[in-house]
Amino acid sequence: MTNSIKGNRTAAPEIPEIPYERMTAAAAIRLAAVHTWPAAVCPVLFGIFWCLQRGIYLSPAQAILLAAACVLSQSSVNTLNDYVDFVSGADSEKDNVEVNDAVLIYYRVNPGHALALGIIYLISAALCGVAASWHSGPAPFIIGILGGLTVLGYSVSPVPAASLPVGEALSGFVMGALIPMGTAAVADGNFHPEILPECLPLILGIALIMLSNNGSDIEKDIAAQRATLPVLLGREKALILYRVMLAVWIALLCIQPLTRLGKIGFLSIVLTLILGRRPFGFLIRARLLPGDRIRQMKSVTAANLIGNGLLGLAYAAAWFLQLPG
Repeated sequence: MTNSIKGNRTAAPEIPEIPYERMTAAAAIRLAAVHTWPAAVCPVLFGIFWCLQRGIYLSPAQAILLAAACVLSQSSVNTLNDYVDFVSGADSEKDNVEVNDAVLIYYRVNPGHALALGIIYLISAALCGVAASWHSGPAPFIIGILGGLTVLGYSVSPVPAASLPVGEALSGFVMGALIPMGTAAVADGNFHPEILPECLPLILGIALIMLSNNGSDIEKDIAAQRATLPVLLGREKALILYRVMLAVWIALLCIQPLTRLGKIGFLSIVLTLILGRRPFGFLIRARLLPGDRIRQMKSVTAANLIGNGLLGLAYAAAWFLQLPG
């Protein structure tokens, strides 16, 4: 009987692989992660109005092209990060990520197409930057090349910077400082290091986005053998660093507008405290726990939009009030 059973045994049917779906416009937009664009737009707007307030002319066409370049660069980073996390197996549906943060997990888009899309976003950003700075001399091109190399090194280099303890500092400096400095360089062809101290709120706010993400993903990053800053520090020390950076950021958002912009700055502070009560309040109480990751990321993104966004609008208002008539 045993032999007859063996003879009649058939192999289990193979489960066919689900074919990848073609890239659609909706998937491309999701990979671009539109909800993260304010982190790129706020620095370029700050740079534009910083220039205008000081009488450094920037044409509307240049401003639009620079904003497009920053949005496309951010879209490239988001898409390439999604691609790398998917092919490395770092993301899963159990990792407290939303659809917009892990598109390739929830949709069967061909990862090769996502890689190509990320490169297309980056090339498009470069073309917009070149078009904006064509007659501005070498300064904006040097800054732009540094930014482009950082995008590639951040996501798709052999050892991505996003998985190293420099990710927070790198993202904060490149987006919070190089974007405004590059904007000023496009305006008159000169390097403007004097803008850097005024970029500190932007640098800290953007770095806190990265620290929020990595601080909530410590266990996942350990399993993926990523040496992020919170992995090296541990959650307790990472939380201390997080709160110190948050306190300095809030302090700068209250001090800088007042010292640089006077009454307009005071209004900016009042609006920041009123509109930012909920997101900043959550961040102050945050524990960087995996289960709070989605709310953590929504809160830190909203805090950047309100805090750094209102800072840029205060500079815009100060420039507008200087206009004659």
